[in-house]
Amino acid sequence: MIDTAELDTIKLKGIIEGLLFASGDEGLTIRQLSYIIQVDEPIIEHIIEELMFDYEHHNRGMMILRSNEIFHLTTKPEHNEYYKRYIKNPRSSRMSQASLETLAIIAYQQPITKTEIEEIRGVNSDYAVQTLIARSLVENVGRKETIGRPILYATTKEFLTYFGLTSIDELPPLPKDIGEENVIEEANLFFDELEQQKE
Repeated sequence: MIDTAELDTIKLKGIIEGLLFASGDEGLTIRQLSYIIQVDEPIIEHIIEELMFDYEHHNRGMMILRSNEIFHLTTKPEHNEYYKRYIKNPRSSRMSQASLETLAIIAYQQPITKTEIEEIRGVNSDYAVQTLIARSLVENVGRKETIGRPILYATTKEFLTYFGLTSIDELPPLPKDIGEENVIEEANLFFDELEQQKE
């Protein structure tokens, strides 16, 4: 373990906060945080308690949720009406390239885990997946029966409505002879075109 004198409380708070954000909806346990940061579990627990106090007693938009010993960084429920308004706002409806790319992968490869998405994209996809979940375009549909039982993601009914589709079968088929490196590019072009039509 690292000498805690090397990591002051402020730095530890920042590290834990960042890790909880990066873990997305999977969250992290105290044991996992202790292993990653190489700091004793009681210290991690104390820092999380301080973070929870900070979020609760300051005018912050985030909170730490504890569920079955797993900690998640999430938005505060009392602000939900603003998030819904943001999602419905036409000016904010245009998705980023990363979100469109991630959505294309999920739509054509569903159900799929976040690790599998990242293997295809070659970059961390936590934020993109969380954005799609927040927009109700993607949802958790269970867990893959493999080591660690990772969460599986798939598109939602809202996804079909958003893009004006009646069924997932209406997605244009990808060319059979297309290379794996071009699959996402082809799919992304389709979603990008639909996005532009909505503006």
